[in-house]
Amino acid sequence: MTLAPVVTLPLLGMVTPLPGFPDSRDYVLVTADGDGLLFWLQSMDADGPRFLAIPPARWFPDYAPSLPRQVLTDLDLDDAAGALLFCLVTVPAEGVAGATANLRAPVVLNPANWRATQVVLPDSRHPIRRPLRR
Repeated sequence: MTLAPVVTLPLLGMVTPLPGFPDSRDYVLVTADGDGLLFWLQSMDADGPRFLAIPPARWFPDYAPSLPRQVLTDLDLDDAAGALLFCLVTVPAEGVAGATANLRAPVVLNPANWRATQVVLPDSRHPIRRPLRR
């Protein structure tokens, strides 16, 4: 059996902490599947949180949220085209068949400086729980 290589991106600095985790500001993204479809957003704190995350463009090609200007400013982005987006995934107790992605509150990342933030989009057309099943 061949194991997929583990790829880790550089340290991400959250400009604002994720809701509910005020003490965790430093994270890494680690591939969870080797194909770039699933990632772990892992806190660098010893007892910090870990979230399953997806790059939404790979799952939802039509996903193109309008990012607030303040988010671009906070991350030192000239425009939204330079941002990387990740959506957090919830896997219910019933199993992975019911997994959903939060498209309303993506984690926005500037790959030039590795600063990131989670933004709650004002546009209600993006659901909080969109099924991952295609």
